[in-house]
Amino acid sequence: QVHFRESGGGSVQAGGSLRLSCVASGDIDSSYCMGWFRQTPAQEREGIAYIGDGGEATYAPSVKGRFTISQDNSKNTLILQMDSLKPEDSALYYCSADYGCDGGVSRIDLWDYWGKGTVVTVSS
Repeated sequence: QVHFRESGGGSVQAGGSLRLSCVASGDIDSSYCMGWFRQTPAQEREGIAYIGDGGEATYAPSVKGRFTISQDNSKNTLILQMDSLKPEDSALYYCSADYGCDGGVSRIDLWDYWGKGTVVTVSS
């Protein structure tokens, strides 16, 4: 089992920044890739960024150039720095782990463990 503790969500005005943090515990090791997803009541869960097994970062087009994902393996911590936020970025943001690193941002069904999420609200 893998567990997550997410933090950093909150309310910000458009153009502002937030930094999300996810600390993983349990049976997490290098066999897993970690990533961030988000969901609103009106939309399905969307993959927005993940770090592949080679350490490379991949982003959804909707956030590329504005969000930066990073990972501190010594602390099992995943970070999402969100800049130039827009109202459409408002969502519940989830941290997730993918055993085998085969999900990417599009195959959400292949991700194995999920946090409870942290809420981001961006006002115009």
